[in-house]
Amino acid sequence: MNNVKRNILLVEDDLDLAATVVDYLELEGISCDHAANGVQGLGLIQSQRYDMVILDVNMPRMDGLLVCQNMREQGIDTPVLMLTARDTLDDKLAGFKVGSDDYLVKPFAMLELVARIHVLANRRSGQTTSTKLYDLSIDFSQKTAKRGQRALQLSPTGWILLETLVRKSGQIVTRDQLCHAVWGDELPDSNSLKVHLFNLRQQIDAPGESKLIHTVPGQGVALRQQDED
Repeated sequence: MNNVKRNILLVEDDLDLAATVVDYLELEGISCDHAANGVQGLGLIQSQRYDMVILDVNMPRMDGLLVCQNMREQGIDTPVLMLTARDTLDDKLAGFKVGSDDYLVKPFAMLELVARIHVLANRRSGQTTSTKLYDLSIDFSQKTAKRGQRALQLSPTGWILLETLVRKSGQIVTRDQLCHAVWGDELPDSNSLKVHLFNLRQQIDAPGESKLIHTVPGQGVALRQQDED
């Protein structure tokens, strides 16, 4: 029995199968949200943090391949397990091409699904290596970033803060979330985060450039364009 509490998302339009999976995973100590289509699923992925995502390939409105592709283009590195009804090489390659990490063919054994969940949830996806957001270009594998043609000189802590804000772009990230991303459970003194955010702003928002890092009083910090305020 794995003692780590998992929080995952199942995007599946077969409601009977989804109910069966959610109930079984709850018995295994795995918390599982459910979305009935790709559009709803992508919205949850953008607004919530999951240990991994299970995507059905064939869904109305937005299929699993397109959901996964959107995730990777936005720099979301949550591991993805694809569910497919067809066990062909082309189907598997299509999933890997858009950034999935693993696949499972229907019908599947619940024990195998649980095993795949624990393996994937132990790591972030290696599929997302770079992204472009506004005029920011970020290479996650090389830990480098540029604004326009200007290379950013970031400390290790500055890089973690930037990566956290980029992966939640447009959303408000709380002080506690930023502190946890950098220091885990070892909370720093009260001024540390403020100092590191100041230094990050100095790099990101140079004189004459539109501001991308915004403080939302009483809520947190967001990375977004000025006209999104």
